[in-house]
Amino acid sequence: MKKIQYIISPELREAVKVSEITGRPLLLRGEPGTGKTLLAYAIAQEKNLPIFEWHVKSYSKALDGLYTYDAIARLNDSRFSENLEKVKNIENYIELGALGKAFSLDGPSVVLIDEIDKADLEFPNDLLLELDQMEFVIIETGKKIKAKYRPLTIITSNNEKELPDAFLRRCIFHYISFPDPEFMKQIVFTHFPNIDDELLKNALEIFYKIRNISDLKKKPSTSEFIDWLQVLILEKEKLTGNRIPFVGALIKNEDDLKNISYRI
Repeated sequence: MKKIQYIISPELREAVKVSEITGRPLLLRGEPGTGKTLLAYAIAQEKNLPIFEWHVKSYSKALDGLYTYDAIARLNDSRFSENLEKVKNIENYIELGALGKAFSLDGPSVVLIDEIDKADLEFPNDLLLELDQMEFVIIETGKKIKAKYRPLTIITSNNEKELPDAFLRRCIFHYISFPDPEFMKQIVFTHFPNIDDELLKNALEIFYKIRNISDLKKKPSTSEFIDWLQVLILEKEKLTGNRIPFVGALIKNEDDLKNISYRI
């Protein structure tokens, strides 16, 4: 995996430490592009731990994070005589999910449960028992899987819907605020250590002017700012006058494009 460039603020570092000490999942909220998902990879890289990812979809069920049983594949295989030995062993059709794999390890790990608020309202509550007890039973085989090491579980939410109180009580919570200009400079330097001072100064000024427009439908994020800077550097742009070159790297909505054209 490519080395991840990620600066963890002191407040976020503290939240990670509390999660590690208590063994409770770390629930991260913050607007898109503030690095919620990337934190899990950065921590795994920093601690040299395996990471298991679970990207939640609208149709996801809590059981998917533990294991899945492919009954359809087993039924199809049973039609052919050469597969009979395989079909007899139901474990051939069971695949562990992110939590199941982490529980099965003989060492510590990181689990990412990404965008938990995309799923059904009951989804978080359905995870409570397993996250508390760090064990589950595969119903089809009766096999119990119990974690020897409690993984560092990082859960992200874009605040699309309220999460149940019972679930929130069992989490360590941290809101990742959008970086101020000084912290943003530190982030930029990890990506572009030799960036021209004048270019960075002008780019930051334009970027935060855009973000301060109150009625934008989508404010540009940190990742979009980094993309924009990359293009500016490669194209040797000086950012002079009122023109915003390569604005499509920052603005992703036609109404917002009209909005900034007369305000910057």
